[in-house]
Amino acid sequence: MSCQTKGKMLYFSYQGKGLFPDIRHTNERVSKMKFVIVGKNIDVTPGLKSAVEDKLGKLSKYFNEDTEVHVTLSVEKESQKIEVTIPVKGNIIRSEQVSNDMYVSIDLVEEIIERQLKKYKRKLTDHKQNISYFKQDYIDKDFVDDDEIKIIRTKKFDIKPMYPEDACVQMELLGHNFFVFNNAETENICVVYKRRGNTYGLIEPEV
Repeated sequence: MSCQTKGKMLYFSYQGKGLFPDIRHTNERVSKMKFVIVGKNIDVTPGLKSAVEDKLGKLSKYFNEDTEVHVTLSVEKESQKIEVTIPVKGNIIRSEQVSNDMYVSIDLVEEIIERQLKKYKRKLTDHKQNISYFKQDYIDKDFVDDDEIKIIRTKKFDIKPMYPEDACVQMELLGHNFFVFNNAETENICVVYKRRGNTYGLIEPEV
């Protein structure tokens, strides 16, 4: 049952045995951020889906409608991890959080992304192509940017063709956590890096 007036719409919904009115202003814009949620080693239950959309939906005050939010929930032993990626043209806003409770991880990741948005607001909105992703209130508002990015050292070195496995060996010999190399298989500039459990990752460009 609903009743509409000029300024507001009054919604009635049955919950249990009671009747609870929910009043919303028609001029308030409901978030239409698009969530793409997948699970690895975990079922994305309605409760988890709702928690993700409710918590990350708070970011709608920064983003325009139709912004896509890619969320991956995964479980490995006692670690419950959420990875969130929000692509904007020229940048990728990303965060991941791990705890022993998925709902705690969801709470943490929203806080981190909101902090990133405030901290790097100027850098995110410097480029004209990025402005269309953000709401005008966010663009106009000033946030304190305490940590200016400062590059204090530049290092140059020859990038030799090698296979990813050889790059991992070279990285270990140098005692580094990552290594940049020319992939002999693809002829692309790639990066190998150390992961937990004595494993390695490979970053390669999309062609």
